[in-house]
Amino acid sequence: MSQIALVTGANRGLGLGVVRQLLEDGYEVILTSRNKTKGEQATEELKDQFDHVHFHQLDVSKSESIKDCAEWVDQKFGNLDILINNAGINYDTWQNAMNADLEESQKTMDVNFFGPWRVTQAFWPLLKKNNWGRVVNVSSGSGSLTREESGTPAYSTSKAALNMLTIKQSHSATGTGVKINSVCPGWVRTDMGGSDATRSIPEGAKSIIWAAKIPDDGPTGGFFRDGERIDW
Repeated sequence: MSQIALVTGANRGLGLGVVRQLLEDGYEVILTSRNKTKGEQATEELKDQFDHVHFHQLDVSKSESIKDCAEWVDQKFGNLDILINNAGINYDTWQNAMNADLEESQKTMDVNFFGPWRVTQAFWPLLKKNNWGRVVNVSSGSGSLTREESGTPAYSTSKAALNMLTIKQSHSATGTGVKINSVCPGWVRTDMGGSDATRSIPEGAKSIIWAAKIPDDGPTGGFFRDGERIDW
């Protein structure tokens, strides 16, 4: 059987682009999304071209949803090779740290930071089962501590926290054969990125796919764009 990959937040945009590239490369891919109807629709459209794509509903903010998905993957496949934590929300350009809606910011942190943490913990037994695995936390240059600006306080803080989580996770994974990295896909033309973004979806997805395919002697616990390290 081909290697098995799961992508969160994958019914559209960058996540869907990642799913498509993985399918083109021969991976068995599980497309997940919070919205069941939209996820099933995206999967059915892909099935016109690929017979190795599957769908399961997954809300990264809900522990029961994550548990249900992990149990399904275990029963159907028995292991997981690649986990791509792509689901994310709220590029809050209209806020700064002094006027931000903190309830909204808390929801952003719940999806963008605690979501990947929950999902990776739930799938960890399956990821390390074969003494080989890859976890890609889709981050952003907005989460770099060297970037100085006032906008997107909730989004940027959530991605900075995700970068720290990546470091902690990679150390916890020492000796398991699982490599865990953060990736900035660049400014991509998605609903979140907008039409003025400099990169197409395939270009942004390529950076993520690179991290999913890192060889056994490749890096772990790093922050990358286009295969190159970027400042935390």
